[in-house]
Amino acid sequence: MKTILIVDDEKNYTKILGEVIKEEGLTPITSSSALESLEIIKSSSVDLVLTDVMMPGMDGIELLAQIKEFVPDMPVIIMTAHGSVERAVEAMQRGAYTYILKPFDNDTLVAHIHKAIAIHDIVKENSILREAITTQYNFCNIIGKSQPMQELYSIISKIAPSGANVLIEGESGTGKELVAKSIHYNSPRKTAPLISVNCSAFAESLLESELFGHEKGAFTGASAMKKGRFELADKGSLFLDEVGELPMSIQVKLLRVLQERTIERVGGTLPIRVDFRLIAATNRNLEEEVKRGRFREDLYYRLNVVKAVMPALKERKGDIPLLINHFIQKYSHERRAADASESTCQLEGVAHDAARLLFDYTWPGNVRELENLIERAVILSTGRLITIADLPQQIRKGISTQLNLEGIPENAGLNETLAAVEKRMIQRAMAQAGNVQTKAAEILGIGKSGLNQKLKRYGL
Repeated sequence: MKTILIVDDEKNYTKILGEVIKEEGLTPITSSSALESLEIIKSSSVDLVLTDVMMPGMDGIELLAQIKEFVPDMPVIIMTAHGSVERAVEAMQRGAYTYILKPFDNDTLVAHIHKAIAIHDIVKENSILREAITTQYNFCNIIGKSQPMQELYSIISKIAPSGANVLIEGESGTGKELVAKSIHYNSPRKTAPLISVNCSAFAESLLESELFGHEKGAFTGASAMKKGRFELADKGSLFLDEVGELPMSIQVKLLRVLQERTIERVGGTLPIRVDFRLIAATNRNLEEEVKRGRFREDLYYRLNVVKAVMPALKERKGDIPLLINHFIQKYSHERRAADASESTCQLEGVAHDAARLLFDYTWPGNVRELENLIERAVILSTGRLITIADLPQQIRKGISTQLNLEGIPENAGLNETLAAVEKRMIQRAMAQAGNVQTKAAEILGIGKSGLNQKLKRYGL
């Protein structure tokens, strides 16, 4: 229930207004002086102040100034007689929500009160939401404490406050978009929008309209004007995911936007000024793409003012236990929320042998693959621990068979035996990889050059 503080030196008047406010389901608190009302505001939960202007001692305008200094977003409605309109205008300039002339209609006063409270609630809700978003994407909350992640946190903390363009590199599934959000929500632009677009999700003709917008009638189906992502990101940040997939024609136009900071909608002729910070991400090596003529060199240098690299999961395996615990908690909570009557055991962790497999796995799909695996295990597991049986086939095949030492002759030499085992494993890996050396090297966990030397050694 909302609380309204009524301040007026005429006690009968405050009593009448209190009754009116009670009928609206609101709680009135009355005060006969400005000084007394300040103490009430400091010690009680007040949602709106309704105050007269003309009062002995501190008047309503001075009270307003004191309130705004103590509670800046407190809505204040000024009551004034016809002869004090100038003071009411002064109050508006000092931050009063509105003023109302005495004598006034009760319905008008009630309407002002409800509207002021509603607006105040929206402002407060937005502030809470913004704070929640800032906390959610604070770089300290990205899961990981390994050395590569510590280096990433250091980079984010340095580049976020600047307005420089950022290029985020990393394999698919590593969490590049989360880095982009952390940069935006720790920057001076955090109260403005972060607009995202996946450059690989649109055909070339649609991508141009998506980025630049279009005028009504610009093409078949353009029944109304549409703002593009550049305009929507004004005063905020634009995140171009998979920027390496941009067609050459769009690359040229993007370069021009970054140089001139103006755009033209498709079908339009008027330049529109835009102010945004560009954050781009790619899973490609753009330097190699430049050498091959598939990406403009001048655009690459515009994007790559500052670079942040999101490490692959195989490069930060020490973070796997933290990620597993995080995803178990996340999906266990969602499962309980979806079915309050769930009677199965709550998943608590991973069995030791299963954890060993998860740690040794190469994770080609990175964090996204790990998250999907844990979500699957939370759904399918019937025990308190994720076991080997809960893991998908591509991970379970990593279980190594025990070497049959009894089958090796007692007088066999160590070097000859190890060479025979190595040759057999290489033959098997090459067969599994269809004789593709790069894939066979990945299966064996060695480099391609090392594999090539061993192939020559064994005449394979």
